[in-house]
Amino acid sequence: MIGGALEVAAKLLKDGQVIGIPTETVYGLAANALNEKSVVSIFEIKNRPFFDPLILHFSDIASIQKYVLDFNSNALKLAEAFWPGPLTLLLNKNELVPDIVTAGSHLVAVRIPNHPLTLSLLRHLDFPLAAPSANPFGYISPTKAEHVETQLGQLVPYILDGGDCQVGLESTIVDCSTDVLAVRRLGGLSVLEIEKCLGIPIKIDISSSSNPSSPGQLDKHYAPKTPFVLIENIESALIKFRSKKLAYLGFGDIQLPEDVYTLNLSSNSDLAEAAQNLFHYMRLLDSLSFDCILATNVPDIGLGKAINDRLKRAAADYKDFK
Repeated sequence: MIGGALEVAAKLLKDGQVIGIPTETVYGLAANALNEKSVVSIFEIKNRPFFDPLILHFSDIASIQKYVLDFNSNALKLAEAFWPGPLTLLLNKNELVPDIVTAGSHLVAVRIPNHPLTLSLLRHLDFPLAAPSANPFGYISPTKAEHVETQLGQLVPYILDGGDCQVGLESTIVDCSTDVLAVRRLGGLSVLEIEKCLGIPIKIDISSSSNPSSPGQLDKHYAPKTPFVLIENIESALIKFRSKKLAYLGFGDIQLPEDVYTLNLSSNSDLAEAAQNLFHYMRLLDSLSFDCILATNVPDIGLGKAINDRLKRAAADYKDFK
């Protein structure tokens, strides 16, 4: 059920239920992070492996400080600059955070989402919310309440409708657990902005892992069911796949034959617009019965790095598609 009642959402969460919630990045599948039974339900509903850790959502920095060993100066500087917003920090957790949330890691991922409805909801609760993206594990993340209802509506009692997500990409994850900071997942906040805030270069370490310390590090992720092929040249690909019923997910100035079904992430070459449209367009193309979805990278700058990361992971299983 989709609705806009905070009271309903809060009561369900207090009763140990799992619900859908909006954020500025993507919709989340939320539960009381301190209730291990509720957290297990998140993994079961998503069919998410238990080795993949979750992000905890809070309404303010003071609440986060109760659950970590050290909210150091780098973390505080980033938090004050970018929260609420599409930034997640990895910090050393204390004993209040259940191990199931962090997949046994000593690090916990925390953030303050920039969505007025969810911030209000969090203020109604005396516990943080564990909330990965509200989609079956490995599939395209949801950016509308309807996306959640289509795939998980039979498994959750309520989806809090906050409209379309304004960022459209998951949060950027920065490991602040040591003095050497590292980006563990590219996302809705660009690395350039982070470096500008801190005044130092930041290492990017987003390699895939079978035992990730951070969400979003698995090789295959964000993938449609239709074969998704990342290409370098669309004209050559049209020749290679001429016997297929094709769709193309493009960016910027696109000039293709009319019989090629095309969705343009941003005809104005606006990377923020492309990020906002990415998952919705991938879902739309996946619903239209094509043999193959072709896509090309966007410029690898700013948010483009995060968009290209999602495209790469979506295409991970189809490098040899013919």
